[in-house]
Amino acid sequence: MARPALLAAALCIALLSSGGCTTPPPLTADEQARLSALLPADALLLGEQHDAPDHQQLQRQTVQWLADQGRLAAVAMEMAEQGHSTADLAASASESTVRAALAWDNAGWPWKAYGPVVMTAVRAGVPVLGANLPMRHLREAMADATLDARLPALALQTQQQRIREGHCDALPETQIGPMTRVQIARDRAMADTVVSALQPGKTVLLIAGNGHVERSLGVPLHLPGKVVAKVVTARAAAANHSASPSEAGVADLTWVTPPRPLRDYCAEFRARPASARRGAEVK
Repeated sequence: MARPALLAAALCIALLSSGGCTTPPPLTADEQARLSALLPADALLLGEQHDAPDHQQLQRQTVQWLADQGRLAAVAMEMAEQGHSTADLAASASESTVRAALAWDNAGWPWKAYGPVVMTAVRAGVPVLGANLPMRHLREAMADATLDARLPALALQTQQQRIREGHCDALPETQIGPMTRVQIARDRAMADTVVSALQPGKTVLLIAGNGHVERSLGVPLHLPGKVVAKVVTARAAAANHSASPSEAGVADLTWVTPPRPLRDYCAEFRARPASARRGAEVK
């Protein structure tokens, strides 16, 4: 069987004339060594700040690096809903076909940012799986009080406080519990998707926000104990940033990228019409 890198290269040659293929710059030797130290693993949970292009670049590079070694089982993504997949598509599928297969929500997750990540996997013959809780299940999750017991008491309190802060303290207190349940349900859906894609000797890559991959709160809590999962959190911070003890407790590796321009997310959040704030979160 041809190596994924050779298949991807052949597809790139065929697609270059139509602008359908570009190759990401490879990880440096040091970056490869840092990731290699986490492997082998059944799952690699790669967290991001959603507004940091350097993090989407890291995702793309990681996809390519794992695929080139034949070690990538699948790419699961928070950015598409569970039940949608590119598994039945050819590696040469067009971007419009891929977007349709994933029912991609461009308003919530700009394809310009995440499309290159998705297409790098597709071109390598690796399935991309929607991992997020489908929207049709949100109300059900909000009302499901059994989800509260899915987290230890202290972790539940921490998650509830994250929901308050993530919505700029603009949510009525009566909504904190239901919105926390949605977060838990999303983490469970992502964990289930990862488990469904496991392959012996290969790694499932989950791409999600940092909060979802956090070891003490997110997806790792919902994975079976036998699943070996490693967590990488990407942080846009100053070059001299070093992981704090709290960061070290939630991730196996903190990946620092250049800082982003300062933004007042809560001012932007409050400027939205009230109808647009429901369910929205500052990420």
